Amino acid sequence: MCAATIEEKDLHKLEDIGVKDSKLLTPKKRIALFPQIKEIVKAYEILIVEPAEIDDALNSPHLNLNWLEAIKTAIVLNKLAPPKAIVDCPSNNVDAYHAYLGQFIKGEMELQLEHNAERYTIVAAASILAKVTRDNLIEEMKKKYGDFGSGYPSDPKTKDF
Repeated sequence: MCAATIEEKDLHKLEDIGVKDSKLLTPKKRIALFPQIKEIVKAYEILIVEPAEIDDALNSPHLNLNWLEAIKTAIVLNKLAPPKAIVDCPSNNVDAYHAYLGQFIKGEMELQLEHNAERYTIVAAASILAKVTRDNLIEEMKKKYGDFGSGYPSDPKTKDF
């Protein structure tokens, strides 16, 4: 998970280097953009969510993946403390997600929650930072455990590992 902040005047720099939704970029392009994004943004925070935390959320009567994501989103947002944050909302119930996330935010912060928020360049930039970090961790794990595919549940190689 990643959050990033940027000066308004620098947003065009992300656009100029080709930042867009990470799912629309090749792995090679994301890797090339990674150091450039880190140079352009004002600050960023990457948070690794461990598999055990995800398993705990799935097995909890009080948590689910969306609530876990809200808690982790609040952690990175609170570290950066921007006056406004655009958040890619994973829930169909944006109002409920907004209320849940809001209870973990410290201080004054305007939250703008939307589905498909990667259409905002700064959200896309944060997504690229998160995706490259994840891909690098997966490659390190493959060296240790062997090729298990992408690590995504939809990958048959991962499911069969």
